[in-house]
Amino acid sequence: MKKLTLYSIQWAGVVLVFLTLFSCEKILETDLPENQIESETVFENVQTANSVLSGLYAGLFDSSPVSGDQSGYSLGLYTDDLDFYALSNTSGLLEIANNTLNDANATTSSFWTAAYQKVYVCNTILEGIEYSQGIGSADRQRIKGEALAMRSLLFFYLQQIYGDIPYPVTTNYMINQSISKTPSAEVMTRLELDLEEAVGLLPDAYRNAERIFINKKAAQLLLAKVYMQQLKSQQAETVLKSVVQSSLYQFQNDLTKVFLKSGTHIIWQLKPRNNTDAVKEATAYYFANAAPLYVAASPSLVSSFTAGDLRRSQWMAAVTVGGTTWYRIEKYKARSANTTEYSIVLRLEEAYLLLAEALARQNKTAEAISYINPVRQRSGQALLLVSVSQQVLLDEIVKENRKEFFTEMGNRFLTLKRFGLLDTLIQTKPNWKNYHRNWPLPQSELLLNKNLNPQNQGY
Repeated sequence: MKKLTLYSIQWAGVVLVFLTLFSCEKILETDLPENQIESETVFENVQTANSVLSGLYAGLFDSSPVSGDQSGYSLGLYTDDLDFYALSNTSGLLEIANNTLNDANATTSSFWTAAYQKVYVCNTILEGIEYSQGIGSADRQRIKGEALAMRSLLFFYLQQIYGDIPYPVTTNYMINQSISKTPSAEVMTRLELDLEEAVGLLPDAYRNAERIFINKKAAQLLLAKVYMQQLKSQQAETVLKSVVQSSLYQFQNDLTKVFLKSGTHIIWQLKPRNNTDAVKEATAYYFANAAPLYVAASPSLVSSFTAGDLRRSQWMAAVTVGGTTWYRIEKYKARSANTTEYSIVLRLEEAYLLLAEALARQNKTAEAISYINPVRQRSGQALLLVSVSQQVLLDEIVKENRKEFFTEMGNRFLTLKRFGLLDTLIQTKPNWKNYHRNWPLPQSELLLNKNLNPQNQGY
């Protein structure tokens, strides 16, 4: 079977998005013919253009860096959130858990392919909307803003995980088949520009009450994440304050309601393909009355919670068999007949902790305390005093990120990378090496396009 790669997804991407959008009737309210539509037709009508966007959102839920069984699962194993218990190698996950990756690893390759497939669809939308004559200005701007934000999200994860990456901005096959890598610093600069443009194009108002489509504030939080990975604290502070001070959002003080889809602390979430489907996070980590078949919370994660931290009791469940106790991740609980949960990509607590960090890095510790303490108070922890030192505060922010966002969208990996702490994983991951800050580029891609060489260091 021919392997799907960055350079063979041109037609696959188009077919995928149209097949997907026609199966997304639970998201969409427009009836379309059950076949492929030429882009000239699609982007002359706001309903069909929105349908393509909805197909893209559905694709993000199904298979992408923000799909519930990709970043949280694979990066949770790669860092120290999860331990792997499968008796046989499952799609390369054993090598990820053991930090013994090579460039033929199936999981890292599929991660790359899924992301670039969605990038191609984003570029299809951006090209189609650019020349549309039948869609009004406001809708054209919004559609472009959503596509730019989603493409930026994909490139962000690709850069953080692989380092220097291709940055295709066209659907032109002749360009994409021989594209070179863009240096990481340039990728981040381009992400800033794209997300700043997206912020300018998008409205604050959600176009769906369930917050399943990106709005201005979601794009701003993505921009702030890009700023913070570069330690641009002052720029991040300005953007994050726009998010946390918005009347659209209220901090969720009830820990049992954090992962319910109706919360006003949710900035953006992904809806399952069908009503009553469970989100992937609800089933990916589940095991009961037996030893784990695949993954469980690592002892390092379990022991990171201080006594009385309610997140351990609310978001994990102990399973004891034969005198041995494991902990399963149980943030999402609706495993069947789901009517209460969507997969949350961005929530207010992330904006709070990023803002606390941005302020702390500028030595504005007293102000930073006001954004970390609500997260601590909700979980039953003692509040930090305003007299805390800058370094202690930054250390606490790392700890809070782990306890608040374990197995969510690779947060642990991103946090350790931002703080320069990835090499501390050697304490719990005996095979960890310095070069593991990046995954290897897929061997299949290097064989197809020699301009992607050299391979990442160490592989």
